[in-house]
Amino acid sequence: MAKFKYRMQSILNIKEKLEDQAKNDFSRARLHLDEETDKLQALEKRKEDYVEEGRRIRKDAINIKDLENNDYAIEKMDEYILRQQEQVKRAERELENARIKLTEAMQETKIQNKLKEKAFEDFKKELNAAESKEVDELTSYTYGQKKGE
Repeated sequence: MAKFKYRMQSILNIKEKLEDQAKNDFSRARLHLDEETDKLQALEKRKEDYVEEGRRIRKDAINIKDLENNDYAIEKMDEYILRQQEQVKRAERELENARIKLTEAMQETKIQNKLKEKAFEDFKKELNAAESKEVDELTSYTYGQKKGE
């Protein structure tokens, strides 16, 4: 029996490797976004702690230096939060780009798999046709032999 060999198997293998690489890139981008989001949440929590400390300082005996330090810390935290928000947005863009590349790679792999399936179906049809032809020839030969006797 003939063995099926897909003539574009090397292309399919490359597409599968590209898809795997895109999946890895997407995972890394997702992890990076999660890390940046965690940093942003930590900064926001830290700012909230400074705000709470400022409230406490204002309730206690007023110390101008402590108030100035607290206000300065809150301002700095606002700057850090803005920078971190930019980092989160950048990570989100990277994730979106990775998602697009992954989707394209998956589509290309799917196309190659469909082509392989179609080639296999064509192969099976050709094999069945050849087998039918052999059966017909054998039947004709057998019938001719019996008629000749």
